[in-house]
Amino acid sequence: MLRGLLRRDWSTLEGPPGPATDAPGRAATSYTPTHLDRPPTIGELYHAHRLRMVRLAVLLVDDLATAEDVVQDAFTALYRRHGEHITEVDNALGYLRTAVVNTARSVLRRRRTARAWTPPPAGEAPSAEDFVVLDEAHREVLAALSRLTPRRREVLVLRYWADLSEAEIAATLGISKGAVKSNASRALDALEKILEGRI
Repeated sequence: MLRGLLRRDWSTLEGPPGPATDAPGRAATSYTPTHLDRPPTIGELYHAHRLRMVRLAVLLVDDLATAEDVVQDAFTALYRRHGEHITEVDNALGYLRTAVVNTARSVLRRRRTARAWTPPPAGEAPSAEDFVVLDEAHREVLAALSRLTPRRREVLVLRYWADLSEAEIAATLGISKGAVKSNASRALDALEKILEGRI
């Protein structure tokens, strides 16, 4: 039941399919460039997967502006390290996804540090753009996700929104498949209790 709720809510964060995006509700697992004898360029990855990476980041950091910054930083770091032509990376999209998760993790660490010193502004309302991306049901799920530990949240986002396999999640987060399973199970239990108002 909860798994269906997660997939239904998060899949509607997808926009309509276009020539440079994947079909909604499915994770981007590979990119096929025009010339099949070479890996994708940074520009090709950007045009094909930027929106999908932003939507992934939104689920990790809670707001659209920060998510866009996270993805921009990930692409910039990838460009600085490898240049326009990514010839040294076997799975450029997987590499990019890991960069987005790691950058989001750094943002959350900095946010926690800042909040330890400065109280959050009272009554801060979501922007109009945030409401375009997230309706009430999405905000309820995101609010519940924000109460999970960072690791459990990452596992759920990658499993039920990005639709990655346990092996892909393990590779992205640098943990074992067993750790993915245990974190997913505990996260689902905790999320269900939060959404039901039990904790």
